[in-house]
Amino acid sequence: MWTVVYIAKNTQIAEQLRALLEESGMLVKIRPISKGGENADSSCEVLVPESEIEQAHSLMIETGF
Repeated sequence: MWTVVYIAKNTQIAEQLRALLEESGMLVKIRPISKGGENADSSCEVLVPESEIEQAHSLMIETGF
C-alpha cells in the first residue's frame, strides 16, 4: 500500500524529493492534489510504499527536507 510521506506545495518540490528518495533506492509516486493538474503551481502528494515510510522520513530529516 502506498502512503503519503510529504505534501509539496508545487510539482518542482515534489520532483526534488522524488529524486532524493529514488537515489536511495526507494519507489516513489507523485500525485497532484490540486485542480491545476500537473503544472508547477499544483500541490502534490509524494507517496512511498508503506514498508519504506520510516526510511523515507529518516532520509528527509537527515537532508533537512
